[in-house]
Amino acid sequence: MNPSALKMFCDVVRLQSFSDAAVENRITQAAVSQNVMQLERRLGVKLIDRSKRPFQLTQEGTLYYEGCKDLVERYYEVESEVKTLQGEIKGRVRVAAIYSAGISEISKCIQLFTQQYPSCNVRLAFLHPHRVYESVLGDEADLGFVSYPRLRHELAAIPWRDEPMVVVCAPHHPLAKQGPLAKQGTLRFEKLAGERFIAFDPDLTIRKEIDRYLRRHNAEVSVCMEFDNVETIKRAVEAGEGVAILPEPTVTSEVAAADLVALRLPAAGLVRPLGIIYRKNRMFFRAADRFIEMIQAMAGVPGKSAAA
Repeated sequence: MNPSALKMFCDVVRLQSFSDAAVENRITQAAVSQNVMQLERRLGVKLIDRSKRPFQLTQEGTLYYEGCKDLVERYYEVESEVKTLQGEIKGRVRVAAIYSAGISEISKCIQLFTQQYPSCNVRLAFLHPHRVYESVLGDEADLGFVSYPRLRHELAAIPWRDEPMVVVCAPHHPLAKQGPLAKQGTLRFEKLAGERFIAFDPDLTIRKEIDRYLRRHNAEVSVCMEFDNVETIKRAVEAGEGVAILPEPTVTSEVAAADLVALRLPAAGLVRPLGIIYRKNRMFFRAADRFIEMIQAMAGVPGKSAAA
């Protein structure tokens, strides 16, 4: 079986378009259609119902696509890795990241990476934390960027960076008078006592760590809202609904725009660790390894590749 024919079929299904698949494969639309028809003749079944608009996969087509898409991806990844042995780094890196992992940092790394390795491309998706784990376990992503990485039998993790946590409030909130971030230790724990507190959902690790920190320092806050993501918490704080504790890098732009005020915690030790997860039993390619090395270097972390 010609792998390029399988790739064309998978591209048609993935892009939901014969013409887009033709562009991606740099051939004519008629050539793509002919390849799909040859597959159908070989199998003796219809894979695509062209009588409907948009076209739909038949039951046989769905089964064939699900079975072939991973095979096609792995074939071309292995082919790229073999070519890499001649010296040039080639291939694709699939990255899944939580929304608050740092869009600007990851995007900057992708830009630098593709400049340095023009034969590589990086596909990035921002997902809910549990979907990042599912994507890596399901081989939809090579690397997953998560906070408080959880080690599992099938997964390994390497460090990326630790983000200090800060108290954030609206500019008109009384706590804002305590002083800017640069004044280390101006906020005292007693100032947090009884404050309306916008928290993460109770089942999230970051919530458990914040609660543990506050209990350790006898700082009793009054939880008034709970959300599962940083962005919603920031918007609630901006609206004056209460204060929150968030990773400092996630509020940089809001602090610069004077939409939020960030205050350092009185005691050190509360950080959000970010890590990179990957499947242990998966063949790891040099392109992904190089990407890890680059983003760790940008964060000032000593390089530790997944292949090590």
